[in-house]
Amino acid sequence: MSAYYYLAIAICSEVIATVSMKSVKGFSTPFPLMLVILGYSIAFWMLIIVVRTLPVGIAYAVWAGMGIVMISVAALFIYGQKLDTPAVLGMALIVAGVVVIQLFSKSAGH
Repeated sequence: MSAYYYLAIAICSEVIATVSMKSVKGFSTPFPLMLVILGYSIAFWMLIIVVRTLPVGIAYAVWAGMGIVMISVAALFIYGQKLDTPAVLGMALIVAGVVVIQLFSKSAGH
């Protein structure tokens, strides 16, 4: 399986874990707490697999950048958290950076 499939799993797992944090209220809400623990465990496990073949800087840039954008979109739909224009512009620049890395960098490993 391609490292990018593992990277996609890592990103999605991290997004689920991070979005679930808002619902954790100590140990009184075990399901969101389990999502956080399981999500981060899977995310780091997959990231460990990814960095075996992709440069760690590239893998982390894609993971963090796409995670920021996906968490913000999820928070919009799940919690109704709105973003202002500078936030949306900043995230567009993050996505543009990931696209530049993927399309033009010889370090991306594809």
